[in-house]
Amino acid sequence: MVSRKSRLQPSPARFKPEAIDLLLVAESPPNSLDRYFYFDDVTEQDSLFRYVSKMILGELSDRSHKSDDLARLRDAGVFLIDVKEQPGKPAVSHVGDVVERCRQLSPPADHSDEGTVYDLVYTALLDAGLPVVDERIPFPGSGQQKRFEEKFKRALAVLERR
Repeated sequence: MVSRKSRLQPSPARFKPEAIDLLLVAESPPNSLDRYFYFDDVTEQDSLFRYVSKMILGELSDRSHKSDDLARLRDAGVFLIDVKEQPGKPAVSHVGDVVERCRQLSPPADHSDEGTVYDLVYTALLDAGLPVVDERIPFPGSGQQKRFEEKFKRALAVLERR
């Protein structure tokens, strides 16, 4: 039987840019593995991927072309990591780890992608001297899609001014 962690490992690496221009930080992979951001065979409830694609690539991704769109995000220098690699444990116990992973990836700027993540890691990333955008962006689900788009757009505008 393949463990959850080993199933998640290869997918992000396949879409990691050589040079990261924008690092997105989410809380954790979803409880249901069939909705993971980097799996290219997600058939439903793939809001985070679809709306990140819309904001970066200019179009709401068609799930049948997810692998191509993940490659386009990679080519645009966009990469997403999670504060914790597994759902379950409190994310606060992983803040030091995510700061170190952000430091190793060293993009010109990164930003927290969800309100709860922002609350967890913004100050820690700032204190570590990492370039982080001060924008609390909600998850693009449960009616928050419009707010996600507005705040993501503002964050991208901040990056363009830097």
